Amino acid sequence: MRPTVDTMTEVLADLLRIDPIDYGDLKFEEPELCRLVLSTLVAKHEALRGSGMSAVNVNTTYLLTTAVLMLENLVLRARLLMRAGEQVDVHALLDRYSIH
Repeated sequence: MRPTVDTMTEVLADLLRIDPIDYGDLKFEEPELCRLVLSTLVAKHEALRGSGMSAVNVNTTYLLTTAVLMLENLVLRARLLMRAGEQVDVHALLDRYSIH
């Protein structure tokens, strides 16, 4: 499947129905924000595919990018938990990303 913004938007909407994002008091319009993020990712994907990198290097780039995003998310969630006076269980936070 060649990713397009439209197909990715549909799949992302399905995922977010299962595991919604809590925007709290942030004034984001979710559909528009999702399309903006997906448009950026699809453009970067197309550039990466056209870069001449090997499939192994492309996959490594995706894995490393995912690792950075997971680390940032983990740190932000841990900070929120600590501010709320709760214990931080790194394994429980990472379990969210596990494939069950």
